[in-house]
Amino acid sequence: MRWVILDRDGVINHDSDAYIKSPEEWVPIPGSLEAIAQLNRSGFRVVVVTNQAGVGRGLYDLATLDRIHAKMRKQVEEVGGHIEAIYFCPHGPEEGCHCRKPRTGLYEQFASQFNVDLDGIPAVGDSLKDMQAAQSVGAEAILVETGNGRQTLKRNPKLDVPTFVNLHEAVQYILFTQG
Repeated sequence: MRWVILDRDGVINHDSDAYIKSPEEWVPIPGSLEAIAQLNRSGFRVVVVTNQAGVGRGLYDLATLDRIHAKMRKQVEEVGGHIEAIYFCPHGPEEGCHCRKPRTGLYEQFASQFNVDLDGIPAVGDSLKDMQAAQSVGAEAILVETGNGRQTLKRNPKLDVPTFVNLHEAVQYILFTQG
């Protein structure tokens, strides 16, 4: 079984410094949903691994997060794709939990639930935390320039990971190298 791990905000949907606090605020980046469907058609299963500190900060509750994720899943399914599972950390950075990226708890939950070896699995994100978490578990960190990606590159000019304009382009790379 082949897998791809995706961050959510800034990779699948447009991000916001004020957080995505409602289903109405969740807006996909053009081409991202189709990219997930393309992965599925090529035999890859997709999971989402995402920090959601807005829950811990009281900006939205778990029921609202569930509705946001239901909208994401529905829109992915409308273009022929499927998200196997969503793993999220509801804690703020100050809480020091093991699940918040760059720590590896969410990746470990995924690996345990699906009995997956994380070594070499493509993990697409838009932040240094995403890259660090992926690399810590042996996954292949891939950066997209959407969301915080351009800022991540600017702040970390020596970051040595495959980098692409958006998820669609990252998926073409994944299909070429692992397809």
